[in-house]
Amino acid sequence: MPSQRVSDADVRALAGHDGKRAAQKTVLEARQRLTSSSGTRADFDFELLHDYADARVGAALPMAAIVGILAIVASFWVPVAIAALWAGLVIASLLVVVLTARRFRHADPAKFNAARWTTSFVAVETVGGLALSLLALFSLVADPADLTPVMFAMVLVGIASNAVATHTLPPATLMSTLPVTITVTISLIALGGTLNYTLAAVAVCGEIFFLFLARQLHGAELETISHQAEKDTLIYELEEARNMSDEARRHAEQANIAKSQFLATMSHELRTPLNAIIGFSEVLKSELLGPHQVPQYKEYAGDIHASGQHLLNLINELLDLSRIEAGKYELNEEAVSLVDIAADCRRMMELRAKAKGIELIFTAEDNLPKLWGDERAIRQVVLNLVSNAIKFTPQQGKVALAVKRSGDGGQLISVKDNGPGIPDTEIATVLSSFGQGSLAQKTAEQGAGLGLPIVQKIMDLHQGRFDLFSKLRFGTEVIATFPRARVMDALAPVVERRNRLEIYSVAG
Repeated sequence: MPSQRVSDADVRALAGHDGKRAAQKTVLEARQRLTSSSGTRADFDFELLHDYADARVGAALPMAAIVGILAIVASFWVPVAIAALWAGLVIASLLVVVLTARRFRHADPAKFNAARWTTSFVAVETVGGLALSLLALFSLVADPADLTPVMFAMVLVGIASNAVATHTLPPATLMSTLPVTITVTISLIALGGTLNYTLAAVAVCGEIFFLFLARQLHGAELETISHQAEKDTLIYELEEARNMSDEARRHAEQANIAKSQFLATMSHELRTPLNAIIGFSEVLKSELLGPHQVPQYKEYAGDIHASGQHLLNLINELLDLSRIEAGKYELNEEAVSLVDIAADCRRMMELRAKAKGIELIFTAEDNLPKLWGDERAIRQVVLNLVSNAIKFTPQQGKVALAVKRSGDGGQLISVKDNGPGIPDTEIATVLSSFGQGSLAQKTAEQGAGLGLPIVQKIMDLHQGRFDLFSKLRFGTEVIATFPRARVMDALAPVVERRNRLEIYSVAG
């Protein structure tokens, strides 16, 4: 019950910790949105401005080339000096933008101020937009009838290039394109004429379209950054969960080792007085020092001896299990005969089987080779399996012990009974340490539930396999299989070659 309370407390503490983390995350995200200049998150602002700076620096040369080409084209209608002056002003403003972007890229991220940098970028983009808007002055020094289509085309190119380059910062997009759109549109309307009115309307529509396109690109970029942030958060949480899992596993391993060490120590400490109890009760039961005055004393001494033997068996099982789990159970391997071991175990259990009226049948294949393994451990496996079968088989039942080859060339021990069987839902419980099925708790003799787990672990140490097959009301069959690699097949006979000519020396 106390362990249950501790477990519940741990669950509640873990749930409270997760709830606290979720609340902290929500508060952090709200604070980020409040301090953001774009209404998203402050760390998103840094990513967006960083992308804007990279785009501006990367597109500097292409943008300068576009401005130069536009100036060359315009020089066919306007004086070369005017076109060159306009191109120089635009390129100079573009240089200011690039220098500001470079300064941002080399700034300390820890001192990042979204509002200040956004204001700086919008200011330099405004200067660039005003320089580009001087394009409308071309109509004062050239024939408007020939210049307006060229000027309209230059406006669309300027709007498109600026909108694509500044889409991660919508205010910069607006201020870099709106001045030239306004001035050129006013110039076209002032010149009058159906064509100029149409070009002015198209220029306004182009401004609206490219602003909308820039807004869509900004949304896509923001969504990409958001997904990346979520992925980074998930990776961090998975890493944290993995670290917590590793820590919990280490604690569990340490607890398991401590438990095994405790069991091993206590088993040794308990076996010493138990041996004395068993020895003295044996003396009292056999009346070596004389007959008892009260006949019941002999019966009591027999009960003490039987109880001591039972407790010693349980302690031995605990000791074996703790040694195996602690990795200190070493196999003393040698060539052994599985048939001989099974026959000895059958003789040891025969009296117990006859006492319950159970028929114990033993069969073995002929000419089975020896096996490489630990005789004591294998004997323990057979005794545990046969003892369990006799324990759970009702009177006048039948237990069959068989030794034969397995399908892959190994050897196996099969113990089959016609007892009550085990429900499918309880097989996992029966195979676990200290686990007992419902039928065992109601009808069988007392035990600690360590026999089958010890068998499993001994078979694992022999690289073997342990299988349990059971059907309710039809009985149970357990099979311990040793691998082919442990079977010592007989060696081929050695043929001694002799020379054709043999010379015998006969004395006498």
